[in-house]
Amino acid sequence: MPLTRERRTLPFKFSTDPQLEAKVRDVVGLYLNPPDKAVVLCVDEKSQVQALERTAPVLPLRPGIPEKQTHDYIRHSTTTLFAALEVATGQVTGACYPHHRHQEFLAFLRQVAKAYPRRRLHIVTDNYGTRKHADVTAWLDRHPRITLHFTPTSASWLNMAEIFFGIITRQAIRRGSFTSVDDLIAAIGNFIDGWNDRCQPFTWTKTPDQLIPHCRPGKRTSFTRH
Repeated sequence: MPLTRERRTLPFKFSTDPQLEAKVRDVVGLYLNPPDKAVVLCVDEKSQVQALERTAPVLPLRPGIPEKQTHDYIRHSTTTLFAALEVATGQVTGACYPHHRHQEFLAFLRQVAKAYPRRRLHIVTDNYGTRKHADVTAWLDRHPRITLHFTPTSASWLNMAEIFFGIITRQAIRRGSFTSVDDLIAAIGNFIDGWNDRCQPFTWTKTPDQLIPHCRPGKRTSFTRH
């Protein structure tokens, strides 16, 4: 069996959101021209992160020899990672919860609000039902300094938190071996701490006019990679 295989397919899905253009312009506008004296954050969750314990220790990368790990593992339940990526700096606020209901989303919003006191917050997030739950809406009404901006349906690639999730998956989660969920959560926390010590912002370069034609059927897809 070869050590590497060329990837010959790339998945894609077109958004059918009737407000696609308006949402793309809203979100990308925040990235390219953020409001004065405000913080733009990308918020999302990575659900069902599994704590997998390899049946033998992972053998590290050595000169001329790839990293090796067993294909079988012991499964130790899951956690959900919530993250808020600050667009201007790359700084990440994170938290792990056993579920990803509206209660956890609201608890994370409170954590983010506390991390940025007395600042106007513009939060980019997706259309998951927890975002529009009555309890969340009521809390936002009491905190008018916080505004949610929704990506179009089936367009999670517009949320830059997804880029961070791709990085932490490759560098910390997929390559790890965890004896418990607590062990996994500790590894996630350590990675975020290290990330924040050296973080740099992601740079968004495409304008809405460049993106919108690729978001509709009949046009070449953008082949977005994380």
